[in-house]
Amino acid sequence: MPLNFEQKKAVVAEVAEVAGNALSAVAAEYQGMTVEEMTELRVKARESGVYLRVVKNTLARRAVEGTDFACMQEGLTGPLVLAFSQEDPGSAARVIKDFAKEHQNLVVRLVSIGGQMLDPSDIDALAKMPTYDQAISMLMALMKAPAEKLTRTLNEVPGKLVRTVAAIRDAKEAA
Repeated sequence: MPLNFEQKKAVVAEVAEVAGNALSAVAAEYQGMTVEEMTELRVKARESGVYLRVVKNTLARRAVEGTDFACMQEGLTGPLVLAFSQEDPGSAARVIKDFAKEHQNLVVRLVSIGGQMLDPSDIDALAKMPTYDQAISMLMALMKAPAEKLTRTLNEVPGKLVRTVAAIRDAKEAA
């Protein structure tokens, strides 16, 4: 059933709002996928905080106009599903990449982050980006390492003294 003008405006406004707040976007061709597979993809996307939508390309071009994803406009051709990362930059890439491993009909066509188009093969690099919590834990480990090393070094001085005294005691007892 075709959309009327008001419905098209609503779709464009919704996608434009999501694209305006999104951190990264992935467009993948889904031709040949079954309804069950698409439903499974939508569930996985929802669980990961990814906005997933199948939109007509003309409406998608209008929606991404004026956002960081305007660079995707020329590539929006054919049957595409759009995935926008809402929480961390790599979430959409992880969902699409993991799902594409199991389903050969899902093919990545466009990848964008920070207003730049990436090659579709770069989806691996984007998917490997740490989440916010992972990045914070990595930073904390990095900040904690010098203090731990200093503590171990300072603790080594009395430890070495104790080992030396113990060695002298053992030598005297043996003699």
